[in-house]
Amino acid sequence: MTKPPAEKATSGRGQRELRVRVKTAKGRKLSSTLWLERQLNDPYVIRAKKEGYRGRAAYKISELDDKYGFLKPGARVVDLGCAPGGWCQIAVTRVNALGESAKKPVGRVLGVDLQQVEPIAGAEIHVLDFLSDEADGLVKGWLGGNADVVMSDMAAAASGHKGTDHLRIIALCEAAAYFAFDVLEEGGTFVAKVLAGGAENELQTLLKRNFRKVANVKPGASRADSSEKFVVAMGYKGRAVTEA
Repeated sequence: MTKPPAEKATSGRGQRELRVRVKTAKGRKLSSTLWLERQLNDPYVIRAKKEGYRGRAAYKISELDDKYGFLKPGARVVDLGCAPGGWCQIAVTRVNALGESAKKPVGRVLGVDLQQVEPIAGAEIHVLDFLSDEADGLVKGWLGGNADVVMSDMAAAASGHKGTDHLRIIALCEAAAYFAFDVLEEGGTFVAKVLAGGAENELQTLLKRNFRKVANVKPGASRADSSEKFVVAMGYKGRAVTEA
């Protein structure tokens, strides 16, 4: 199980918090300074660096899989918008993509993104727009069949307007869901990030019609002040339901 990282260190007078302060630099906005300071003091960011993960998001997918167990050895996984690669790193280990456990089936991890991503051992990474007409065919060809899991930690570019950003990420999540309908094996799982904000009803209806179980979760690794949550839709019913 993924445990929350410790935030304190021991000093000669007992325990005290060690916090990095960032000075405001010329040309840097206050908001940028505050973001940098938060990053430097984020226990999950610190832990990810120590453990070799490409970002704190790795712990989010770890927690979701700890709870729902969709990254099984032998599973074929597609990670949409995979940069920088933290979710792929977790998936590689859990589906046994490197064959490190000889007694377990070997899985596949396929990451796609609009930008180049540094190679990840055990994962196959492609530059691809998943919204393109040929994307589903290419992905199934690379996998040699349908996927068992489609997952997405994508977020639309921020506009600075909370309502607009919410609508954009819901639209992106819906697009990812329709992609999943095209490539998932019956019984498969779809995992995606959304932002709470009141426009998710259509998305929830869509997922509940096409999956046997839909859960909405905010992992402990998500920042407390963030409106993000994740949908975990399990037991894909098959393409015929989507078209009905």
